[in-house]
Amino acid sequence: MKTILKLKLNTDPRWVDIASKNIEDILVDHAYCEQKAASTGISLIVKYPEKTRLVEELTALVAEEWEHFARVLQELRKRGHELGRPRRDEYVVQLLSHVRKGGPRERQLMDQLLVSALIEARSCERFKLLWKNIPDPELSQFYYELMASEAGHFVSYIDLAKEYCDHRQVEERLQELLKIEGDIVTSLPVRDDRMH
Repeated sequence: MKTILKLKLNTDPRWVDIASKNIEDILVDHAYCEQKAASTGISLIVKYPEKTRLVEELTALVAEEWEHFARVLQELRKRGHELGRPRRDEYVVQLLSHVRKGGPRERQLMDQLLVSALIEARSCERFKLLWKNIPDPELSQFYYELMASEAGHFVSYIDLAKEYCDHRQVEERLQELLKIEGDIVTSLPVRDDRMH
């Protein structure tokens, strides 16, 4: 999985231990991650409506992310919990700060697609940890099912970047952002109430 996702740094193993003991907060944060992923896809469609493949692929991706949001809500309700209020996702905020402003429109698109890919990759890696380690068998199966989907989203975002931008530039920028992503993960505290 790590080879496919290309992440430079594994999640601190302590995360899954503390996350599994605080599953209500993890599920609430996860629900908002799915909602934000759907919103990101919609924003890209609105910003780049002339890019037919992007519109088609992201329309399908948005539908899937929204289905995941509904499934996480269902898991919350099953356990007697409410959605609660959204939380600031410092990991995503820091990653998004590296999307270059100005310059060619395609360069901005490339950065937005690559940052989205990395968020999906990190989510996938965390879902795998939950699948393999969480004591709740229903939630373990749930995260197994979502893990493959997130890996597919990572690949879709990378493929779209290569569709609209020079392959070599995409690979160079991806390597830069992978290093940045690893540095962000290293700098953030291990929290029991966040998916990232």
